[in-house]
Amino acid sequence: EEKDMEKAVWSLGLDSAPLSGFATELKLGSLVTLLLLTIVSGLVPLFLFRHKGSTVTSGTRQRLLSLISCFSGGVFLSTCLLDLMPSYLASINDALQGLNITLQFPLQEFIMAMGFFLVLIMEQVAMGYKDQAGYSEETDALLGSPGLVHSGVGMHHVHVDVNAHSAVRTMALILSLSLHSAMEGVALGLQQGRGEVLKSCLALLVHKSIMSFSLILRLGQGRLHIRAMLVCLFFYSFMCPLGIGLGIAWAGQADPVEQLTRSVLEGMATGAFLYVTFLEILPHELSSHHPQIDRVLVLLCGFSAIAAVLFIKI
Repeated sequence: EEKDMEKAVWSLGLDSAPLSGFATELKLGSLVTLLLLTIVSGLVPLFLFRHKGSTVTSGTRQRLLSLISCFSGGVFLSTCLLDLMPSYLASINDALQGLNITLQFPLQEFIMAMGFFLVLIMEQVAMGYKDQAGYSEETDALLGSPGLVHSGVGMHHVHVDVNAHSAVRTMALILSLSLHSAMEGVALGLQQGRGEVLKSCLALLVHKSIMSFSLILRLGQGRLHIRAMLVCLFFYSFMCPLGIGLGIAWAGQADPVEQLTRSVLEGMATGAFLYVTFLEILPHELSSHHPQIDRVLVLLCGFSAIAAVLFIKI
């Protein structure tokens, strides 16, 4: 029976193997690789679709960028429903269980709602301030020249919101994705099994590459200045490696109170991302007056891409 048990454990692969120097080196290697790959993936939209001085583009290139934009919309939708929300709910439930707290009130969903309403309130305050004060020099410096889509495709598809809530939604998108990216890094840093670490590293590399490309493509559809987009890219790219480093440092120091605090922040970020996904990204991609099933199919492809990556992580 002991031999059968050993065979069963061995057949599960490396997941049951304890943490070793190899696993730690793998985490550190993934830290550097994630940083570089995320930055490179985010730079791809800038080099592919930004052509200074071009005012007229071909219909083929116009159509291509439109479909890629729909793909990124599916990526964000899948990330919201299949990644951020389940990850947050599992994290906060574990923290509450560790503190022996039993709730009758749906606190988990309430925290997400607070993140949703926080972005809504910030938007309305910013719009009210803009109506009173108008655009400032700082706003002009941030927005600057037209982004990727303005310089690359016609305006019949993209109706960029140039008023105050465009900036608020951009901020919410960056912060929510960056915080979740850091939490994913922490989760990887805390993992113990070598096989588990390897599988998570590979999945994160694919996931973050797709997300970085989609994020910069989304930012490029506004009037965000190129330097502001680069700052957002580097900020987002550093968050997951930072989380991995923190996870390695925190390994073996599980504190339910700290986990609950992180979960609350992640829940607020999830609510903010929920707002941006359903009130900004999806309406933008499905705003055409003409039925175009190919957009929906490409959006489904983006959704399926993240779903496949998450399936690999299981």
